[in-house]
Amino acid sequence: MRRASEIGRDTSLDTRAQLRRTRSRKPPAIAGALSLVSVLSLGLSGCATSVKYNRPEVKLNQGWQQQDTRVEARAQDAAWWRTFEDPTLDRLIEMAHSQNLPLQTAGLRIFEARAQLAFAVGRKYPQIQQAFANATAVGQSENAPNTIAAVDRHYGDFQVGFDAAWELDFWGRYKGDIQAQTAEHLATIADYDTALVSLNAEVARTYAVIRTFEVLVALTRTNVGLQEEGLRIADARFKHGATSELDVWQARTLLESTRATIPLLETSLVQARNALAILLGQPPGSVEPLLAGSSGIPTPRGTVGVSVPADLLRRRPDIRTAELRSMAQGDRIGVARADLYPRLSLFGSVGLQTSTATGFRSTNTSVPNLFSTGSIFFGIGPRIIWPFFNYGRIKNNVRIQDARFQQGLVDYQNTVLLAAREVEDGLVGYVKSQESATFEQNAADAARQSADLAMVQYREGAVDYQRVLDAQRILLQEETTLAQTRSSIATNLIALYKALGGGWELRPQQPIVPEPLRAEMEKRTDWGDLLSQPQPSPEPQTPDHK
Repeated sequence: MRRASEIGRDTSLDTRAQLRRTRSRKPPAIAGALSLVSVLSLGLSGCATSVKYNRPEVKLNQGWQQQDTRVEARAQDAAWWRTFEDPTLDRLIEMAHSQNLPLQTAGLRIFEARAQLAFAVGRKYPQIQQAFANATAVGQSENAPNTIAAVDRHYGDFQVGFDAAWELDFWGRYKGDIQAQTAEHLATIADYDTALVSLNAEVARTYAVIRTFEVLVALTRTNVGLQEEGLRIADARFKHGATSELDVWQARTLLESTRATIPLLETSLVQARNALAILLGQPPGSVEPLLAGSSGIPTPRGTVGVSVPADLLRRRPDIRTAELRSMAQGDRIGVARADLYPRLSLFGSVGLQTSTATGFRSTNTSVPNLFSTGSIFFGIGPRIIWPFFNYGRIKNNVRIQDARFQQGLVDYQNTVLLAAREVEDGLVGYVKSQESATFEQNAADAARQSADLAMVQYREGAVDYQRVLDAQRILLQEETTLAQTRSSIATNLIALYKALGGGWELRPQQPIVPEPLRAEMEKRTDWGDLLSQPQPSPEPQTPDHK
Protein backbone atom coordinates (compact mmCIF):
# COMPACT_ATOMS: atom_id res chain seq x y z
CA MET A 1 0.00 0.00 0.00
CA ARG A 2 1.42 3.39 -0.95
CA ARG A 3 2.07 6.02 1.66
CA ALA A 4 0.02 9.19 1.81
CA SER A 5 3.01 11.26 0.67
CA GLU A 6 3.46 9.09 -2.45
CA ILE A 7 -0.22 9.40 -3.26
CA GLY A 8 0.08 13.13 -2.82
CA ARG A 9 3.01 13.39 -5.25
CA ASP A 10 1.21 11.38 -7.93
CA THR A 11 -1.89 13.47 -7.50
CA SER A 12 0.08 16.68 -7.75
CA LEU A 13 1.67 15.57 -11.04
CA ASP A 14 -1.73 14.72 -12.50
CA THR A 15 -3.10 18.03 -11.38
CA ARG A 16 -0.22 19.97 -12.97
CA ALA A 17 -0.69 18.12 -16.26
CA GLN A 18 -4.35 19.02 -16.23
CA LEU A 19 -3.56 22.63 -15.45
CA ARG A 20 -1.13 22.83 -18.38
CA ARG A 21 -3.99 21.82 -20.66
CA THR A 22 -6.24 24.53 -19.21
CA ARG A 23 -3.65 27.22 -18.39
CA SER A 24 -5.71 29.92 -20.06
CA ARG A 25 -8.66 29.26 -17.75
CA LYS A 26 -7.19 28.53 -14.28
CA PRO A 27 -4.47 30.54 -12.53
CA PRO A 28 -1.68 28.70 -10.66
CA ALA A 29 -3.19 29.52 -7.26
CA ILE A 30 -6.08 27.15 -7.95
CA ALA A 31 -3.64 24.39 -8.83
CA GLY A 32 -2.04 24.59 -5.42
CA ALA A 33 -5.39 24.59 -3.68
CA LEU A 34 -6.66 21.56 -5.56
CA SER A 35 -3.37 19.74 -5.07
CA LEU A 36 -3.45 20.29 -1.31
CA VAL A 37 -7.07 19.18 -1.12
CA SER A 38 -6.30 16.02 -3.07
CA VAL A 39 -3.37 15.13 -0.82
CA LEU A 40 -5.34 15.62 2.39
CA SER A 41 -8.42 13.87 1.00
CA LEU A 42 -6.50 10.71 0.13
CA GLY A 43 -4.32 10.75 3.21
CA LEU A 44 -6.96 11.49 5.83
CA SER A 45 -10.29 10.27 4.47
CA GLY A 46 -9.92 6.95 6.25
CA CYS A 47 -9.65 8.55 9.68
CA ALA A 48 -12.67 8.36 11.96
CA THR A 49 -13.44 9.58 15.47
CA SER A 50 -16.80 7.93 16.12
CA VAL A 51 -17.45 5.54 19.00
CA LYS A 52 -18.69 2.07 18.17
CA TYR A 53 -21.86 1.27 20.06
CA ASN A 54 -22.23 -2.10 21.76
CA ARG A 55 -25.48 -2.92 23.50
CA PRO A 56 -24.87 -3.28 27.26
CA GLU A 57 -25.57 -6.71 28.68
CA VAL A 58 -28.47 -6.93 31.12
CA LYS A 59 -29.14 -10.16 32.97
CA LEU A 60 -32.76 -11.25 32.61
CA ASN A 61 -34.49 -14.40 33.77
CA GLN A 62 -35.51 -17.01 31.23
CA GLY A 63 -39.11 -16.83 32.42
CA TRP A 64 -41.35 -14.97 34.82
CA GLN A 65 -41.50 -15.89 38.49
CA GLN A 66 -45.28 -15.90 38.71
CA GLN A 67 -46.95 -18.91 37.08
CA ASP A 68 -50.69 -19.42 36.83
CA THR A 69 -53.21 -21.21 34.64
CA ARG A 70 -54.69 -17.84 33.68
CA VAL A 71 -51.33 -16.77 32.16
CA GLU A 72 -49.93 -18.31 28.97
CA ALA A 73 -46.41 -17.97 27.55
CA ARG A 74 -47.38 -16.39 24.23
CA ALA A 75 -47.31 -13.01 22.55
CA GLN A 76 -50.15 -10.76 23.64
CA ASP A 77 -52.52 -9.11 21.21
CA ALA A 78 -51.65 -5.57 20.17
CA ALA A 79 -55.19 -4.40 20.96
CA TRP A 80 -55.05 -5.95 24.42
CA TRP A 81 -57.99 -3.87 25.77
CA ARG A 82 -60.35 -6.02 23.70
CA THR A 83 -59.72 -8.71 26.30
CA PHE A 84 -62.39 -6.98 28.40
CA GLU A 85 -64.98 -7.26 25.59
CA ASP A 86 -66.33 -3.81 26.41
CA PRO A 87 -67.46 -1.80 23.33
CA THR A 88 -67.42 1.44 25.31
CA LEU A 89 -63.77 0.98 26.26
CA ASP A 90 -62.88 0.15 22.64
CA ARG A 91 -64.56 3.34 21.46
CA LEU A 92 -62.86 5.50 24.11
CA ILE A 93 -59.38 4.26 23.19
CA GLU A 94 -60.06 4.83 19.51
CA MET A 95 -61.12 8.41 20.27
CA ALA A 96 -58.04 8.99 22.41
CA HIS A 97 -55.76 7.92 19.54
CA SER A 98 -57.08 10.73 17.36
CA GLN A 99 -57.78 13.43 19.97
CA ASN A 100 -55.25 13.18 22.80
CA LEU A 101 -53.16 16.37 22.84
CA PRO A 102 -49.93 15.03 24.44
CA LEU A 103 -49.91 12.29 21.79
CA GLN A 104 -50.13 14.97 19.10
CA THR A 105 -47.20 16.76 20.73
CA ALA A 106 -45.18 13.54 20.53
CA GLY A 107 -46.07 13.30 16.83
CA LEU A 108 -44.96 16.89 16.24
CA ARG A 109 -41.59 16.07 17.80
CA ILE A 110 -41.14 13.50 15.02
CA PHE A 111 -41.57 16.30 12.47
CA GLU A 112 -39.09 18.42 14.41
CA ALA A 113 -36.57 15.56 14.41
CA ARG A 114 -37.04 15.10 10.65
CA ALA A 115 -36.19 18.74 10.08
CA GLN A 116 -33.15 18.51 12.37
CA LEU A 117 -31.93 15.46 10.48
CA ALA A 118 -32.39 17.23 7.15
CA PHE A 119 -30.48 20.20 8.58
CA ALA A 120 -27.59 17.94 9.63
CA VAL A 121 -27.46 16.31 6.17
CA GLY A 122 -27.35 19.71 4.50
CA ARG A 123 -24.21 20.68 6.40
CA LYS A 124 -22.19 18.10 4.45
CA TYR A 125 -22.49 20.07 1.24
CA PRO A 126 -21.06 23.41 0.09
CA GLN A 127 -22.73 26.35 1.76
CA ILE A 128 -23.35 29.79 0.31
CA GLN A 129 -22.27 32.05 3.13
CA GLN A 130 -23.74 35.21 1.67
CA ALA A 131 -24.88 36.82 -1.54
CA PHE A 132 -23.99 40.45 -1.93
CA ALA A 133 -24.80 43.42 -4.10
CA ASN A 134 -23.71 46.97 -3.40
CA ALA A 135 -23.25 50.33 -5.01
CA THR A 136 -20.80 52.71 -3.37
CA ALA A 137 -19.97 56.32 -4.08
CA VAL A 138 -16.28 56.99 -3.35
CA GLY A 139 -14.71 60.40 -2.84
CA GLN A 140 -10.98 60.50 -2.04
CA SER A 141 -9.21 63.31 -0.28
CA GLU A 142 -6.96 65.58 -2.31
CA ASN A 143 -4.44 65.48 0.54
CA ALA A 144 -4.41 61.70 0.86
CA PRO A 145 -1.02 60.01 0.29
CA ASN A 146 -0.31 58.55 -3.14
CA THR A 147 -3.01 60.71 -4.72
CA ILE A 148 -2.55 61.34 -8.45
CA ALA A 149 -3.96 64.62 -9.64
CA ALA A 150 -4.85 63.32 -13.06
CA VAL A 151 -7.07 60.57 -11.67
CA ASP A 152 -10.67 61.27 -10.93
CA ARG A 153 -10.97 61.00 -7.17
CA HIS A 154 -14.74 60.58 -7.30
CA TYR A 155 -16.20 57.39 -8.72
CA GLY A 156 -18.88 54.76 -8.14
CA ASP A 157 -18.13 51.13 -7.34
CA PHE A 158 -20.68 48.40 -8.19
CA GLN A 159 -20.47 44.74 -7.10
CA VAL A 160 -22.70 41.68 -7.24
CA GLY A 161 -21.76 38.08 -6.34
CA PHE A 162 -21.62 35.52 -3.56
CA ASP A 163 -19.25 33.81 -1.13
CA ALA A 164 -19.25 30.03 -0.60
CA ALA A 165 -17.41 27.57 1.63
CA TRP A 166 -17.21 23.80 1.96
CA GLU A 167 -15.64 22.09 4.93
CA LEU A 168 -14.33 18.64 4.01
CA ASP A 169 -15.50 16.02 6.49
CA PHE A 170 -12.17 14.24 7.08
CA TRP A 171 -12.80 13.39 10.71
CA GLY A 172 -16.44 12.41 10.43
CA ARG A 173 -17.76 15.50 12.20
CA TYR A 174 -20.76 15.85 9.91
CA LYS A 175 -21.18 12.12 9.42
CA GLY A 176 -21.30 11.67 13.19
CA ASP A 177 -23.81 14.47 13.52
CA ILE A 178 -26.02 12.87 10.87
CA GLN A 179 -25.83 9.51 12.65
CA ALA A 180 -26.68 11.19 15.96
CA GLN A 181 -29.65 12.99 14.44
CA THR A 182 -30.80 9.77 12.76
CA ALA A 183 -30.79 8.04 16.15
CA GLU A 184 -32.62 11.02 17.68
CA HIS A 185 -35.23 10.85 14.92
CA LEU A 186 -35.83 7.18 15.62
CA ALA A 187 -35.89 7.95 19.35
CA THR A 188 -38.74 10.42 18.81
CA ILE A 189 -40.66 7.65 17.04
CA ALA A 190 -40.03 5.39 20.03
CA ASP A 191 -41.15 8.26 22.31
CA TYR A 192 -44.38 8.45 20.30
CA ASP A 193 -44.85 4.70 20.76
CA THR A 194 -44.24 5.09 24.50
CA ALA A 195 -46.85 7.84 24.64
CA LEU A 196 -49.26 5.58 22.75
CA VAL A 197 -48.68 2.68 25.16
CA SER A 198 -49.17 4.97 28.15
CA LEU A 199 -52.29 6.52 26.63
CA ASN A 200 -53.92 3.13 26.03
CA ALA A 201 -53.20 2.07 29.59
CA GLU A 202 -54.29 5.36 31.14
CA VAL A 203 -57.61 5.44 29.28
CA ALA A 204 -58.32 1.84 30.27
CA ARG A 205 -57.26 2.42 33.88
CA THR A 206 -59.35 5.59 34.19
CA TYR A 207 -62.32 3.80 32.65
CA ALA A 208 -61.95 0.99 35.21
CA VAL A 209 -61.78 3.56 38.02
CA ILE A 210 -64.96 5.23 36.76
CA ARG A 211 -66.82 1.93 36.63
CA THR A 212 -65.50 1.04 40.11
CA PHE A 213 -66.82 4.27 41.65
CA GLU A 214 -70.15 3.74 39.91
CA VAL A 215 -70.39 0.30 41.51
CA LEU A 216 -69.34 1.65 44.91
CA VAL A 217 -71.98 4.39 44.75
CA ALA A 218 -74.62 1.83 43.79
CA LEU A 219 -73.56 -0.54 46.60
CA THR A 220 -73.62 2.25 49.15
CA ARG A 221 -77.09 3.35 48.08
CA THR A 222 -78.31 -0.26 48.34
CA ASN A 223 -76.94 -0.47 51.85
CA VAL A 224 -78.55 2.86 52.67
CA GLY A 225 -81.88 1.30 51.69
CA LEU A 226 -81.17 -1.71 53.87
CA GLN A 227 -80.22 0.48 56.81
CA GLU A 228 -83.30 2.65 56.32
CA GLU A 229 -85.38 -0.50 56.68
CA GLY A 230 -83.49 -1.35 59.87
CA LEU A 231 -84.16 2.15 61.24
CA ARG A 232 -87.87 1.77 60.43
CA ILE A 233 -88.05 -1.54 62.27
CA ALA A 234 -86.13 -0.19 65.27
CA ASP A 235 -88.39 2.85 65.48
CA ALA A 236 -91.53 0.68 65.23
CA ARG A 237 -90.30 -1.65 68.03
CA PHE A 238 -89.47 1.36 70.20
CA LYS A 239 -92.92 2.86 69.71
CA HIS A 240 -94.50 -0.45 70.72
CA GLY A 241 -92.32 -0.66 73.79
CA ALA A 242 -90.44 -3.71 72.58
CA THR A 243 -87.01 -2.04 72.80
CA SER A 244 -85.30 1.07 74.04
CA GLU A 245 -84.69 4.33 72.17
CA LEU A 246 -80.99 3.41 72.03
CA ASP A 247 -81.69 1.08 69.10
CA VAL A 248 -83.22 3.95 67.13
CA TRP A 249 -80.23 6.22 67.63
CA GLN A 250 -77.76 3.47 66.81
CA ALA A 251 -79.63 2.69 63.60
CA ARG A 252 -79.74 6.39 62.67
CA THR A 253 -76.00 6.77 63.36
CA LEU A 254 -75.11 3.93 61.01
CA LEU A 255 -77.49 5.22 58.34
CA GLU A 256 -76.16 8.79 58.36
CA SER A 257 -72.58 7.58 58.40
CA THR A 258 -73.24 5.48 55.31
CA ARG A 259 -75.03 8.34 53.58
CA ALA A 260 -72.03 10.61 54.22
CA THR A 261 -69.79 8.39 52.08
CA ILE A 262 -71.92 8.83 48.96
CA PRO A 263 -70.91 12.47 48.23
CA LEU A 264 -67.23 11.51 48.67
CA LEU A 265 -67.61 8.65 46.23
CA GLU A 266 -69.50 10.86 43.78
CA THR A 267 -66.71 13.47 44.00
CA SER A 268 -64.13 10.86 43.07
CA LEU A 269 -66.40 9.64 40.26
CA VAL A 270 -66.70 13.12 38.75
CA GLN A 271 -62.95 13.67 39.05
CA ALA A 272 -62.28 10.39 37.24
CA ARG A 273 -64.68 11.39 34.46
CA ASN A 274 -62.92 14.75 34.14
CA ALA A 275 -59.57 12.95 33.87
CA LEU A 276 -60.98 10.79 31.08
CA ALA A 277 -62.25 13.89 29.26
CA ILE A 278 -58.75 15.39 29.24
CA LEU A 279 -57.32 12.13 27.89
CA LEU A 280 -59.83 12.41 25.06
CA GLY A 281 -58.92 16.02 24.38
CA GLN A 282 -62.35 17.24 25.48
CA PRO A 283 -63.51 19.70 28.15
CA PRO A 284 -64.49 18.32 31.58
CA GLY A 285 -68.08 17.15 31.88
CA SER A 286 -68.39 16.01 28.27
CA VAL A 287 -67.88 12.25 28.60
CA GLU A 288 -71.08 11.20 30.36
CA PRO A 289 -72.90 10.41 27.07
CA LEU A 290 -69.93 8.29 25.98
CA LEU A 291 -70.18 6.16 29.11
CA ALA A 292 -73.81 5.21 28.58
CA GLY A 293 -74.63 1.68 27.46
CA SER A 294 -72.15 -0.24 29.61
CA SER A 295 -71.87 -0.77 33.33
CA GLY A 296 -69.90 -2.80 35.79
CA ILE A 297 -66.18 -3.14 36.44
CA PRO A 298 -64.33 -4.44 33.34
CA THR A 299 -63.60 -8.13 33.63
CA PRO A 300 -61.00 -9.89 31.43
CA ARG A 301 -62.12 -12.89 29.42
CA GLY A 302 -59.99 -15.98 28.89
CA THR A 303 -56.28 -16.31 29.52
CA VAL A 304 -53.61 -13.62 29.32
CA GLY A 305 -50.71 -13.94 26.89
CA VAL A 306 -47.33 -12.93 28.31
CA SER A 307 -44.15 -13.13 26.23
CA VAL A 308 -40.74 -14.11 27.63
CA PRO A 309 -38.53 -11.52 29.39
CA ALA A 310 -36.11 -11.24 26.46
CA ASP A 311 -38.92 -9.88 24.27
CA LEU A 312 -39.00 -6.74 26.40
CA LEU A 313 -35.94 -5.46 24.51
CA ARG A 314 -37.98 -5.49 21.31
CA ARG A 315 -41.45 -4.63 22.54
CA ARG A 316 -40.85 -1.85 25.08
CA PRO A 317 -40.50 1.44 23.19
CA ASP A 318 -38.93 3.21 26.19
CA ILE A 319 -36.10 0.64 26.11
CA ARG A 320 -35.59 1.43 22.42
CA THR A 321 -35.53 5.13 23.28
CA ALA A 322 -32.82 4.59 25.89
CA GLU A 323 -30.73 2.58 23.43
CA LEU A 324 -31.17 5.03 20.56
CA ARG A 325 -30.22 8.01 22.70
CA SER A 326 -27.13 6.12 23.86
CA MET A 327 -26.22 5.59 20.20
CA ALA A 328 -26.73 9.28 19.48
CA GLN A 329 -24.54 10.25 22.42
CA GLY A 330 -21.79 7.90 21.21
CA ASP A 331 -21.81 9.73 17.88
CA ARG A 332 -21.56 13.05 19.69
CA ILE A 333 -18.31 11.88 21.23
CA GLY A 334 -16.93 11.55 17.72
CA VAL A 335 -18.24 15.00 16.79
CA ALA A 336 -16.55 16.53 19.84
CA ARG A 337 -13.33 14.58 19.24
CA ALA A 338 -13.16 15.81 15.65
CA ASP A 339 -12.56 19.32 17.00
CA LEU A 340 -9.10 18.15 18.13
CA TYR A 341 -7.96 17.88 14.51
CA PRO A 342 -7.52 20.43 11.72
CA ARG A 343 -10.56 21.63 9.84
CA LEU A 344 -9.97 22.05 6.12
CA SER A 345 -12.35 24.14 4.07
CA LEU A 346 -12.52 25.33 0.51
CA PHE A 347 -13.73 28.89 0.28
CA GLY A 348 -14.18 31.32 -2.50
CA SER A 349 -15.93 34.35 -3.93
CA VAL A 350 -17.20 35.04 -7.41
CA GLY A 351 -18.99 38.06 -8.79
CA LEU A 352 -19.01 41.08 -11.05
CA GLN A 353 -17.39 44.44 -10.33
CA THR A 354 -17.09 47.70 -12.18
CA SER A 355 -16.83 51.40 -11.48
CA THR A 356 -17.73 54.75 -13.05
CA ALA A 357 -15.18 57.50 -13.34
CA THR A 358 -17.64 60.26 -12.47
CA GLY A 359 -19.26 58.57 -9.49
CA PHE A 360 -22.73 59.60 -8.38
CA ARG A 361 -22.22 63.20 -9.49
CA SER A 362 -22.87 62.10 -13.05
CA THR A 363 -26.34 62.43 -14.49
CA ASN A 364 -25.81 59.10 -16.25
CA THR A 365 -27.43 56.49 -13.97
CA SER A 366 -26.44 53.42 -16.00
CA VAL A 367 -23.87 50.95 -14.69
CA PRO A 368 -21.34 50.49 -17.50
CA ASN A 369 -19.76 47.12 -18.22
CA LEU A 370 -21.08 45.42 -15.03
CA PHE A 371 -22.31 42.33 -16.86
CA SER A 372 -19.43 42.03 -19.31
CA THR A 373 -16.87 39.22 -19.08
CA GLY A 374 -14.21 41.70 -18.13
CA SER A 375 -16.07 42.52 -14.89
CA ILE A 376 -15.78 38.96 -13.49
CA PHE A 377 -13.68 38.52 -10.36
CA PHE A 378 -13.14 35.42 -8.25
CA GLY A 379 -11.02 33.99 -5.50
CA ILE A 380 -10.66 30.38 -4.33
CA GLY A 381 -8.42 28.54 -1.96
CA PRO A 382 -8.12 26.22 1.01
CA ARG A 383 -8.32 27.24 4.64
CA ILE A 384 -7.04 25.22 7.56
CA ILE A 385 -8.17 25.93 11.11
CA TRP A 386 -6.50 24.11 13.98
CA PRO A 387 -7.26 25.46 17.47
CA PHE A 388 -3.98 24.81 19.29
CA PHE A 389 -4.60 27.14 22.19
CA ASN A 390 -7.99 26.01 23.42
CA TYR A 391 -6.94 25.68 27.08
CA GLY A 392 -8.32 22.13 27.29
CA ARG A 393 -11.83 23.14 26.26
CA ILE A 394 -12.05 20.60 23.44
CA LYS A 395 -10.70 17.72 25.52
CA ASN A 396 -13.04 18.57 28.35
CA ASN A 397 -15.95 18.69 25.93
CA VAL A 398 -14.99 15.19 24.76
CA ARG A 399 -14.96 14.10 28.39
CA ILE A 400 -18.39 15.64 28.93
CA GLN A 401 -19.82 13.76 25.95
CA ASP A 402 -18.16 10.53 27.08
CA ALA A 403 -19.61 10.87 30.58
CA ARG A 404 -23.07 11.42 29.09
CA PHE A 405 -22.57 8.37 26.86
CA GLN A 406 -21.73 6.21 29.87
CA GLN A 407 -24.75 7.61 31.70
CA GLY A 408 -26.89 6.56 28.74
CA LEU A 409 -25.53 3.00 28.89
CA VAL A 410 -26.29 2.75 32.60
CA ASP A 411 -29.74 4.29 32.09
CA TYR A 412 -30.42 1.68 29.41
CA GLN A 413 -29.56 -1.14 31.82
CA ASN A 414 -31.71 0.41 34.53
CA THR A 415 -34.62 0.87 32.10
CA VAL A 416 -34.50 -2.83 31.19
CA LEU A 417 -34.45 -3.89 34.83
CA LEU A 418 -37.31 -1.55 35.72
CA ALA A 419 -39.33 -2.93 32.80
CA ALA A 420 -38.79 -6.47 34.06
CA ARG A 421 -39.84 -5.42 37.56
CA GLU A 422 -43.00 -3.76 36.25
CA VAL A 423 -43.99 -6.95 34.43
CA GLU A 424 -43.34 -9.06 37.53
CA ASP A 425 -45.36 -6.60 39.65
CA GLY A 426 -48.22 -6.64 37.17
CA LEU A 427 -48.20 -10.43 37.01
CA VAL A 428 -48.24 -11.01 40.75
CA GLY A 429 -50.85 -8.29 41.21
CA TYR A 430 -53.12 -9.82 38.56
CA VAL A 431 -52.78 -13.42 39.77
CA LYS A 432 -53.11 -12.64 43.48
CA SER A 433 -56.04 -10.29 43.00
CA GLN A 434 -57.81 -13.11 41.16
CA GLU A 435 -57.22 -15.39 44.14
CA SER A 436 -58.30 -12.68 46.57
CA ALA A 437 -61.49 -12.04 44.61
CA THR A 438 -62.59 -15.65 45.13
CA PHE A 439 -62.27 -15.34 48.90
CA GLU A 440 -63.81 -11.88 48.97
CA GLN A 441 -66.82 -13.16 47.04
CA ASN A 442 -67.30 -15.86 49.69
CA ALA A 443 -66.93 -13.29 52.46
CA ALA A 444 -69.46 -10.94 50.85
CA ASP A 445 -71.97 -13.76 50.41
CA ALA A 446 -71.54 -14.76 54.06
CA ALA A 447 -71.89 -11.14 55.23
CA ARG A 448 -75.13 -10.82 53.25
CA GLN A 449 -76.56 -13.94 54.86
CA SER A 450 -75.46 -12.73 58.27
CA ALA A 451 -77.12 -9.34 57.82
CA ASP A 452 -80.37 -10.94 56.67
CA LEU A 453 -80.42 -13.37 59.64
CA ALA A 454 -79.57 -10.64 62.14
CA MET A 455 -82.49 -8.52 60.90
CA VAL A 456 -84.91 -11.47 61.10
CA GLN A 457 -83.79 -12.33 64.63
CA TYR A 458 -84.01 -8.68 65.72
CA ARG A 459 -87.52 -8.38 64.32
CA GLU A 460 -88.46 -11.47 66.38
CA GLY A 461 -86.72 -10.10 69.47
CA ALA A 462 -84.10 -12.86 69.62
CA VAL A 463 -81.08 -10.48 69.49
CA ASP A 464 -80.41 -6.83 70.30
CA TYR A 465 -79.80 -4.17 67.65
CA GLN A 466 -76.03 -4.22 68.14
CA ARG A 467 -75.94 -7.54 66.30
CA VAL A 468 -77.80 -5.91 63.36
CA LEU A 469 -75.43 -2.94 63.36
CA ASP A 470 -72.37 -5.16 63.23
CA ALA A 471 -73.80 -7.34 60.47
CA GLN A 472 -74.81 -4.40 58.28
CA ARG A 473 -71.48 -2.61 58.84
CA ILE A 474 -69.56 -5.76 57.88
CA LEU A 475 -71.78 -6.29 54.84
CA LEU A 476 -70.99 -2.82 53.47
CA GLN A 477 -67.30 -3.32 54.19
CA GLU A 478 -67.12 -6.72 52.47
CA GLU A 479 -69.08 -5.61 49.41
CA THR A 480 -66.84 -2.56 49.07
CA THR A 481 -63.72 -4.70 49.40
CA LEU A 482 -65.04 -7.13 46.80
CA ALA A 483 -65.65 -4.28 44.33
CA GLN A 484 -62.18 -2.89 44.95
CA THR A 485 -60.62 -6.34 44.50
CA ARG A 486 -62.43 -6.85 41.20
CA SER A 487 -61.21 -3.41 40.18
CA SER A 488 -57.64 -4.36 41.11
CA ILE A 489 -57.89 -7.37 38.77
CA ALA A 490 -58.59 -5.00 35.88
CA THR A 491 -56.03 -2.36 36.88
CA ASN A 492 -53.29 -4.93 37.50
CA LEU A 493 -53.94 -6.50 34.11
CA ILE A 494 -53.80 -3.06 32.48
CA ALA A 495 -50.51 -2.35 34.27
CA LEU A 496 -49.20 -5.71 33.07
CA TYR A 497 -50.03 -4.99 29.45
CA LYS A 498 -48.48 -1.55 29.76
CA ALA A 499 -45.33 -3.09 31.24
CA LEU A 500 -45.16 -5.52 28.34
CA GLY A 501 -45.24 -2.56 25.94
CA GLY A 502 -48.37 -3.51 24.04
CA GLY A 503 -50.46 -1.32 21.77
CA TRP A 504 -47.88 0.70 19.82
CA GLU A 505 -48.03 -1.78 16.92
CA LEU A 506 -51.31 -0.17 15.86
CA ARG A 507 -49.58 3.14 15.09
CA PRO A 508 -49.62 2.78 11.25
CA GLN A 509 -53.43 2.64 11.33
CA GLN A 510 -53.58 6.35 12.12
CA PRO A 511 -51.65 9.51 11.16
CA ILE A 512 -49.09 10.61 13.72
CA VAL A 513 -50.61 14.10 13.54
CA PRO A 514 -54.27 14.83 12.66
CA GLU A 515 -54.82 16.09 9.13
CA PRO A 516 -56.21 19.53 10.16
CA LEU A 517 -53.10 20.16 12.24
CA ARG A 518 -50.80 19.10 9.42
CA ALA A 519 -52.69 21.32 6.95
CA GLU A 520 -52.31 24.27 9.33
CA MET A 521 -48.54 23.72 9.50
CA GLU A 522 -48.23 23.46 5.70
CA LYS A 523 -50.21 26.69 5.30
CA ARG A 524 -47.95 28.52 7.74
CA THR A 525 -44.53 27.14 6.68
CA ASP A 526 -43.03 25.45 3.64
CA TRP A 527 -42.29 21.96 5.00
CA GLY A 528 -41.48 20.38 1.65
CA ASP A 529 -42.14 16.64 1.87
CA LEU A 530 -41.28 16.30 5.58
CA LEU A 531 -44.94 16.24 6.63
CA SER A 532 -46.00 13.85 3.89
CA GLN A 533 -43.32 11.18 4.37
CA PRO A 534 -44.62 7.63 4.89
CA GLN A 535 -45.61 6.49 8.34
CA PRO A 536 -42.69 5.16 10.41
CA SER A 537 -42.36 1.39 10.25
CA PRO A 538 -44.26 -0.50 12.97
CA GLU A 539 -41.15 -2.61 13.54
CA PRO A 540 -38.49 -1.48 16.03
CA GLN A 541 -35.86 0.54 14.19
CA THR A 542 -32.14 0.95 14.84
CA PRO A 543 -29.79 3.21 12.86
CA ASP A 544 -26.95 1.70 10.88
CA HIS A 545 -23.79 2.36 12.90
CA LYS A 546 -20.67 1.10 11.21
